[in-house]
Formats: sequence, structure tokens, C-alpha cells
Amino acid sequence: MTTPNAAGYDQATKDLDPPFAVVDLAAFDANAQDLVRRANGVPIRLVSKSIRCRYLIERALAKPGFAGLMCYSLAEALWHAELGTSDDILVAYPSVDHRALRRLATDEHARTTITIMIDSVEHLDVVDAAAGYDHADIRVCIELDASWRPLGLVHVGTRRSPVFSARQAVDLARKVLARNGFRLAGLMAYEGQIAGFPDATGARSDRAVRWMQRRSAHELTRRRAAAVAAVREIAELAFVNGGGSGSLETTAAEEAITEVAAGSGLIGSTLFDGYSRFHPRPAALFALPVVHKPTPGMATLFAGGYIASGPASASRLPSPYLPAGLKLLPFEGAGEVQTPVRGKAARDLRLGDRVWLRHAKAGELAERFTHYHIVAEGRVERTVETYRGEGRNFG
Repeated sequence: MTTPNAAGYDQATKDLDPPFAVVDLAAFDANAQDLVRRANGVPIRLVSKSIRCRYLIERALAKPGFAGLMCYSLAEALWHAELGTSDDILVAYPSVDHRALRRLATDEHARTTITIMIDSVEHLDVVDAAAGYDHADIRVCIELDASWRPLGLVHVGTRRSPVFSARQAVDLARKVLARNGFRLAGLMAYEGQIAGFPDATGARSDRAVRWMQRRSAHELTRRRAAAVAAVREIAELAFVNGGGSGSLETTAAEEAITEVAAGSGLIGSTLFDGYSRFHPRPAALFALPVVHKPTPGMATLFAGGYIASGPASASRLPSPYLPAGLKLLPFEGAGEVQTPVRGKAARDLRLGDRVWLRHAKAGELAERFTHYHIVAEGRVERTVETYRGEGRNFG
């Protein structure tokens, strides 16, 4: 593997004026291959929110080991169904978008392609309110809460579905089966406390995190298997989805699982730097120009305040990547119009030079740039549009 360097990226993009974003195609493809290896033969459903660029989504879906798309909104799923991106699309989050639900109900191709998420009868009521009580069958997936609740006193994981036990899953499945206009297609559970939580950050808490993840995975394996078995006694499930880029090994090993979900691992954003289980290559970078030299050991970059979603902390800031050794200022961070950096490498930076940074979360960089410049073999092979570049904003 060739070690990235600023000079190589600078040369490949010498005709471009920063700010701009690039995707290193070799790194992207290597990450895809590693995800497939870790899934160990279990199909990977591609998570679109971690990519948000049609060219990259289509490239990943064309690779052996990837099958199906997981969208984050129904409007996005309808768009991809219309484009023919995939004939198997799961919407990961319940929709209360009446316009999109009406489009789904009246489009036969969309109904055979798209499965929407539910975790309560109220979600069925929303669909009926939007589309009428006589709509054609719509495919639905029940979301099982995958959080860990030791002793019933602590909640470790994302706050999502109220369906936690096998009994609750069966109760909801029975109500779906008894309801006109709906067809139960699958079950999903996302273990965010495993897939989305780093365990090798160098902090004292790493050992505790790994202990929590082992215990959580053990508990979830039994509970998920029980829920799947119970639901399958009354209905045929087309798929059982679980996991994420950070938990492919453990999730794919479960007998109840028929597919895993992943996307962020293709990009290799900074939040994945602290994982012991895998080490994706940084594939998406953005370049900012030096516009001030306030001191010899400091350079101020234009723009750069691309803060990631999640808890407000330093982990959500973009990180200077190349040239190596640069850091953000703790009292200024990454700003709307300027981002100062300091370090030994700053002494050699001049006005107009580029500093390459990485975003904390995979897909959110695409919300900041209308295009990705695809770098391969030392040159910009092509320039492609992100969702933003295509005028698409799905929230």
C-alpha cells in the first residue's frame, strides 16, 4: 500500500482551486474489499447516508459481496428506485412524509422495490392517513431495538425502536399481518453501541468499552435469534438485517442474520480511527488553501467549519491530515470562514498552499461539496456530483 502524501494529492489536483473534495479511488476500493472480507460471505447492504454520491454508490453495488441499498429517507429511496440504482431498497428510518408515502402507494415499481421501517402500529396509521385505507400492499420491516440494558437499569446504545423483546416483535408482526395494505418483509436491528463505538482510542476507557461490547454482543445474539425465530413461526421473512461497518465480524457470525449493513467503512472517516477490529484507509479528503500566516509556526486556512453531527466534542471536528503534524487550535477549532492550524509543518506553508483534512463522519462531507474529484493513479480521473451537486437534499 502506497503511503499518501500531500505532494501526490497536490500534483493530482494542481489545476483545481481549493476548497474542494477528493475521493482516493484506490483507498475506496481497498476498503470495499476489506468490508467484504470481514462480512465472511454474508451479503452487505450498502448504507447510502455514508456515501451520498451516486457514482460511488453504484461503484460499490457493482462489487461482489454487496447487495441492496439502505436509504435514510423514503424520498431518497423513491429517487433511487426511479433511477434503477437497486431493485432492493430498505429505508432505515420510519417515514412520516405524507407526500413520499402517497408516491410509494401509487407506484407499483416502487412498492416492489422499497421496504419501509416500522416499530409500532402508529407507523401503519401514518401510512393509511397519507395513502388512504385502500392502498396496495406496502412492504414493511420491523425494527428491533439492539441496545444493551444490563439489569434493566441502564440503556447503552441508540434510542430508536420500542420493540425490544421477542414477544414485542411477534405482537407487532401479528398486527401487521392482520392489517390490509401491508406485507411483512423483514426484521432489522442496529447495534450502535458495537458498530458505532470506537474501542481503541488510547483512552483508559477502552478496556471497559471492549468489555461492554462483548457482553452486549452475547446478549443481542440470543435475543435477536429468539425474535427472528418467533416471528418466522407466523410469517416468512425475506431478510434479517443487522450491524454496521464497525461490527461486521460479530454480526455476520450470527445464524439469524441474512445480511449486514455497511457504508462508513468505505470512506474511512476519522471516527473509525479508534477501532481495534479494522483500519479503513482514508478515502475522502478535502483541501483548504492557506490565506493567512499570523506567525511563522501557524497557518490560517480558508473556511473548514465542517462539524459532524453527534455530541458536541472534539471528536466531531475535521482533522488536519496532510502535511502531517498539523493540529487545530483548541480555542478556535474549525471555523465558518477560517481554520487556523499549527505545528512544525506550518513553518513551510505559504499563501495558496493546500492543507488536506478529513471529516469526522463519512457521508456528511458530501453535504458540504457539490462535487467529488475522483483521484486514481496520480490524476483526477473524473469529477462526479454528490447528492448536493444533483440538487438533492433529503434532510
